[in-house]
Amino acid sequence: MKKKGGSKISILLLCGLLLLSCTGCGKGKEEIYAGASLLSGREVRMPEASDKYRTFYEIFVYSFYDSNGDGIGDLAGVTEKLDYLNDGDSATDSDLGISGIWLMPIMPSNTYHKYDVKDYMAIDPVYGSMEDFEKLVEECGKRDINLIIDLVMNHTSSAHPWFQEACSYLKSIGDGEASAEECPYVEYYNFHKGMKWGYSQVADTDWYYEANFWSEMPDLNLYSEKVRAEFEEICKFWLEKGVAGFRLDAVKEFVSEDTEANVEILTWFNDMVKGINPDTYLVGEAWTNQPEYAKYYASGMDSVFDFVFAGDTGLIYKLASGLYQAEQYGGYVEKAESLYASYNENYVNAPFYNNHDLDRAAGYYKGEEALDQAKIAAALNLTMSGNAFVYYGDEIGMLGSGIDENKRLGMRWTTDQAGQGMCKGPQAAEAVTQVYGSLEEQQADLTSMYCYYKNLIRLRNQFPSITKGKSTHLAEASDKELCVLQKTYGEETVCLFYNISGQPKTVDLSGVTLADGTVLKGKMLEASVVAGEERVAVEKDSLTIPGYSVVVLLVTE
Repeated sequence: MKKKGGSKISILLLCGLLLLSCTGCGKGKEEIYAGASLLSGREVRMPEASDKYRTFYEIFVYSFYDSNGDGIGDLAGVTEKLDYLNDGDSATDSDLGISGIWLMPIMPSNTYHKYDVKDYMAIDPVYGSMEDFEKLVEECGKRDINLIIDLVMNHTSSAHPWFQEACSYLKSIGDGEASAEECPYVEYYNFHKGMKWGYSQVADTDWYYEANFWSEMPDLNLYSEKVRAEFEEICKFWLEKGVAGFRLDAVKEFVSEDTEANVEILTWFNDMVKGINPDTYLVGEAWTNQPEYAKYYASGMDSVFDFVFAGDTGLIYKLASGLYQAEQYGGYVEKAESLYASYNENYVNAPFYNNHDLDRAAGYYKGEEALDQAKIAAALNLTMSGNAFVYYGDEIGMLGSGIDENKRLGMRWTTDQAGQGMCKGPQAAEAVTQVYGSLEEQQADLTSMYCYYKNLIRLRNQFPSITKGKSTHLAEASDKELCVLQKTYGEETVCLFYNISGQPKTVDLSGVTLADGTVLKGKMLEASVVAGEERVAVEKDSLTIPGYSVVVLLVTE
């Protein structure tokens, strides 16, 4: 776009129940329908292997798919369901279109969640074997899926041999002084004589060790060169196995309440890992406020989870539920992108709406508009730039809240709890009624949450500007119910119109001016778009958008 005036635009609609698109209605061009949805015929492109911009799917293996009938999910089960996530054929539309998988911890552990690691270079037997993992990586590669694994560096299990050796040594010296020369493992943890806050006692001694999460999760001393050398070998091991990167757990607790120290540790880690393989993708969990976690980008790490948008206290929920005005969304997105870029111009944002520590997102909304609100919330997440993360089961609107186990229930493949692949889920979980039904039911309903998610991800795979674009809030065109956001990547620009209300909104496109002064004009629209029982009405310069809808305009010369 080099001159002012009316730009030619194509239009796609993502509305409450539906994703629709048209390539020239009324002009004899091919139209691709999915039920009531009119999908874009534009090519779906999966990222190249080194491309760090993807749509990730978080899997709790324990609760995903059981391949051997013991009621517990396993790695072979993940491999078996890869075609559900991505069948490797961009010409098909029967898969979700996922291009990245994050596996929650898979290493040996004493707990069901496995965030207390006993051996960093092995697979927990309940999940299968190393051969099962290697097979999974191989099959992911065939489908252009990048697989990352959870790496828990803040602490180990109290059953880890490092900790066991250290405690045995401390018990053996009585009142003597500890020596790292006599027992190197006492340097691996933060031991102290006498009680301190956040410390637990080594039985039958006056020694205490830092364990901020739980007594069975002793914190590691990540300043120790010996510990750092261990993790270098651990990373080499997994990268040689073919993993594309690591999700780093609890990075703000490496040194609690010391962001500067944590950034230093992550800088070492980033440099070390990228020295092994420059294409390695790193994403960190720093569950704190936005100004603080933004600082972690200074480490050179690719991504930090964008917590300010997530959960039932986050910006997406507040927008979808009407607690915040629509126009605030564009401002928040633009501000976030500028903030993160100020610490690292090569950052890749990691927007997410839900994860294994949060109540299931579909349960945030009540009443007749609950489903539509849950869907517009998903759209707000999945149209953000960066690596959008989807928690398994969110694509079918699974519910679960309260204790952690409820948030990690077995994936609802079918209504029959004894059906093929169904997992029992964590033992302490409570019964939760899944009001939106199983995947099996939703696949037969083209207006379901599942089909909505699938179409959203398809949209991300068709338009690089949605995944990689820089956002500009068109504030003059926005109001309390409508947000207008421009996103540009390379030669491609899209405009996103978010109607975050239950009522139709009419937009005068002649009053919408892009960042370069280009004016959108309705008379240049090449498509008419239908959404369910309501239509997107286009008349001269007027565009009417149904409630809880997102209209995406592709701007061309």
